[in-house]
Order: sequence, then structure tokens, then C-alpha cells
Amino acid sequence: MSAAPAARAAQAAKPTVPQTPVESASRIAAVVNGDVISQADIANRARLFAISTGMPLSQEVIERLRPQILRTLIDERLRVQEAQKRKIVIPDAQIAAAIKEIEAHNNLPPGALRQKLAADGVSTRTLIDQIRSQLAWTQILRQAAADRVNVTPADVKEQQRLEAQQVGKTEYRVGEIFIPVDNPANSADAERFADTVIKQLRSGAPFPMVAAQFSQTQTALDGGSLGWVQPNQLDPAVAQLVAEMPVGAISNPVHVPGGLSIVNLQAKREIGRDMATVATIRQAFFPFTQPLSDPQNPTEQQRQALAKAHAAIAAVHSCADMEAYAKANNPANRPVDPGQIRVEGVNPPAFRQLLMTIPLGKATEPLVSRDGIAVVTVCSREEKNVGEINAQDIEHQLINQRLDMISSQMMRDLHRDANIETRDGGV
Repeated sequence: MSAAPAARAAQAAKPTVPQTPVESASRIAAVVNGDVISQADIANRARLFAISTGMPLSQEVIERLRPQILRTLIDERLRVQEAQKRKIVIPDAQIAAAIKEIEAHNNLPPGALRQKLAADGVSTRTLIDQIRSQLAWTQILRQAAADRVNVTPADVKEQQRLEAQQVGKTEYRVGEIFIPVDNPANSADAERFADTVIKQLRSGAPFPMVAAQFSQTQTALDGGSLGWVQPNQLDPAVAQLVAEMPVGAISNPVHVPGGLSIVNLQAKREIGRDMATVATIRQAFFPFTQPLSDPQNPTEQQRQALAKAHAAIAAVHSCADMEAYAKANNPANRPVDPGQIRVEGVNPPAFRQLLMTIPLGKATEPLVSRDGIAVVTVCSREEKNVGEINAQDIEHQLINQRLDMISSQMMRDLHRDANIETRDGGV
């Protein structure tokens, strides 16, 4: 509610007293159906953003990010409240698995994200609360959409028919960060926030990490990946843009229904035609209890891990041997079978060359990294058309498209019915 002129004048006449950091952090930024969002919550999320992008954090940066971060936190609070009403509980193990997925998308070893947050003074709770909200919302959508999102075999077959007509044309692998704009009055704040994000992405910030934090679609925890999409599956403005972008580019903000999109063109290919070398492997991994900082002076535990890797090499003479050995002796939470691997996309180049040349069934020498030692056996290697139209991928895309539409409608309803009070110039 607006203050009367006399009240504003009286307030302006009061002397201002500088606040201590503790007082400032404890100030209330918003109240959402009785739940408080503090200035400390906003600052912590800004720090998380800064850490993930490599951006130096200052009070000026926090103020620039503040309006959009506050809107994001309000949306998350509404989602968590709705989950509580529906008695949805997200187990800690599910959150831990999501954090590992984020680390994997960003080529970070297990545990690295938590360590980095702790080193930079950011509570792990900031990340956990965000992920809990995302996972809870996904469950809410699936409950709400049980009767409305029914992708039938006929739907998939029709989409396959349409895509078969496009064979030979170009399709794109796209990443997206979607920033919702639920009120035109907030457009300027959203655009300023998008510009800040884009600047950091173009300076080398990892797209999957930023998408996991700020994208408001079902692909957020997948690093914003839309997978391979055709122009007719994209908003017309985005479709026109990706047709003109070079691979690897980050777009300017694109106005789409409901908000802004930041688009990353990751690859392009001819529909239905994409020959590649595909390998399957089995692996055992022996983790270090602390990162390997000096390869010339390993710890005793690291020496023991190397000894275990050599024991695996001596015991393994086929993929079946490796699978059995890894299941019996692999102490790390890494898949023995990570699925098909497109060899041309593997890094570093030395490992790519190894996958291309090592005899099938032969165990590699120990592959040492900062966080542990892997031993790998290549089980198959073949030239394959990975661009073939996949029914499972089509079904996944159709479900996500329908869930995103339901999500937008549900968020509008939650905002309409909520009692939201913002303070100190909040949104």
C-alpha cells in the first residue's frame, strides 16, 4: 500500500542510522504467505551466482541482480509451500543426486561444488533449498498433469512422421536459460539481469551451471539443454536466431511468450544424418579421499588407490570381467556402464585417442585425475548414424513442452492467490 504524503515527509525527516552488516542481512526483503525472505537470502543467492560465473561480487553487483533474484526466491517459496500442501517430501538422497548431476554437467569432480561454496563462504543450504524447490515443482507438475499430459504412441508416431519429412534439413542442439516476466512492469529488471548473465556467459561462465540456478523451465537441472530440436519446435524468434548463430555463440535476450530466453547454440547437423564413432565402455573408479595436489608426492591413501587400479588391470581381460570386478570392488558412486559415448566429443584428446585405438576388452593403464583413478575397458566401437529419429527422445520433448505450459499456468495461479508483501523497494 502507498504511504500518505505526510507520512512520507515524516519518514524522510527522520535521521538515518547506518546499519551494521548483521542488521542489514536480517532485514526483510519480502513476506510470502507469512514466510520471510531476508536480504541475507538475496545476498547468498547472488554469491552463488557470482561463484558459478566467476564474477567478482560487490554490493553494486548484488543491487543489480537483486530484483530478479528476489522474484526467483518468491517463486521458489511459492513452489515449496505448494509442495508442503501436497505433502511432497524430497529425500536428501535425491538432492545429493541432483548436485552430482550439476557437477557432471560442468565437468566437476564429485563434491567439488560443495567444497567451492564452503571455500567462498556460501552456505550449502542456499544451493540445497534451490534444488529442493526445483525437484518439488517437478513432482507437483507431474501430479497436476497426470490427466493432461498423456503422450500416446500415436502422438510419438505422428511426430516421427513429421520429422521424417525434414530429413536432410538442419536441426540444432540448443541450451536455454528462460527468465520469466510475469508483469510488463518488470521487463526492465529482467533485461538488466539477462544482460548481466550474458556478459558472464560470454566471458566463460559455464552455461549448465547458470541454467541450473536461474532457468525457470523443466530443463534447468539438465543444464538448460533442450537436446536436438528442429526450427518448428522452437519459438519463431528463437528459430530465426539459431539459424544465423555460429556454433558456441550466446544470444542476446530473446523476447518469447512469458519472458526472455538466452540461447546457446551448441551444435548443428542434418536431420536424420549424423555419422559418428560410438563406443561402449565399462569402468572401475577408485576415489581419493582428498584431491591430488602433487602427483610426485601422493598421500598413502592415493598410493593405495593406485595399487587397487593395478590389481584391477591384472584381473580384467574382457568387458564381462571389468563389469564383475567393478561391481564387486568399485567403492565410488560412478556408473560401471555410463552408456554410449560419442568418441569425437570426448575430452581430453589423449583419452579420445585411447578410446579410438585400444583393443576391445583390454583394460587401460590407470587414468589419474585430481579426484581419483579410473580403469576403463572398451567393449564396442562402431560407426553409427546418431541422428536417427528416436521415439524416446520425441516422447521426452513432448512431455517437457506440455509440462512447461502447465507450469506457467500454475505459477500464475499461485501468484494470484498469494499474499506477497515486498519491502524496501522490492518488486
